[in-house]
Amino acid sequence: MKVLAVSPHLDDAAFSVGGTLAALADAGHDVTVVTCFTRSVPDATGFALACQTDKGLGPEVDYLAVRRAEDRAAMAVLGATPVHLDLAEAPHRGYESAAELFAGVHADDDVWRPLTGLLDALSADLWLAPQGLGGHVDHLQVLRAVAGLDHPVLWWRDSPYVLRDPTAVPGPDLPAGLAPVELAQERERRSDACACYVTQLGFQFGGPEGMRTALATLPEPLLAGPAALAVLAHLPGQGGGAA
Repeated sequence: MKVLAVSPHLDDAAFSVGGTLAALADAGHDVTVVTCFTRSVPDATGFALACQTDKGLGPEVDYLAVRRAEDRAAMAVLGATPVHLDLAEAPHRGYESAAELFAGVHADDDVWRPLTGLLDALSADLWLAPQGLGGHVDHLQVLRAVAGLDHPVLWWRDSPYVLRDPTAVPGPDLPAGLAPVELAQERERRSDACACYVTQLGFQFGGPEGMRTALATLPEPLLAGPAALAVLAHLPGQGGGAA
């Protein structure tokens, strides 16, 4: 079976469903993680530049090239194939502060349109994508694009946002009529993969040990519509099913 996870950024899939992806790969499935916003933007300024300098990377560093290399290492740990789409992150699309990233999608930000076209050219038997918990604009744009394609999708809880706010609600484009499911997970492999995102661990978790502590017992429950449930019904040995 071909499995395709759609990750907003270069770490979201691993942080959120890395254990599930590793277990699917171990079961012999062809797992691909498509990360949407990975474009290198030269001569970054303002908030976009601050997003790398506050992690100890000077302006001369190609920040997204470093992050793409981290992602390739993480995907090797999970047993997944990485694909990096050439779309710019929100700080390069007119969002000028951390607060703006969580204050709603700008009216003129239609990046979901080209993203939908890029995703529509891909095929898989089962898709995974974020619910948009936390309200990060890039996550909401991915949710909107994937929801519009009408594929069999398992929707994941966005980590680390769900760690910070367990009561966070999904984005407005999450389809209705979903059922909770949980598949087999390799949580230690998730942590090993997440350790590859060296530039992010201090900012997100306070360091590698903080990441391992935060993720050690974090489950990966999913939401599935009828089409995804039909796919899961033919998956033996997952140790999951309707929760």
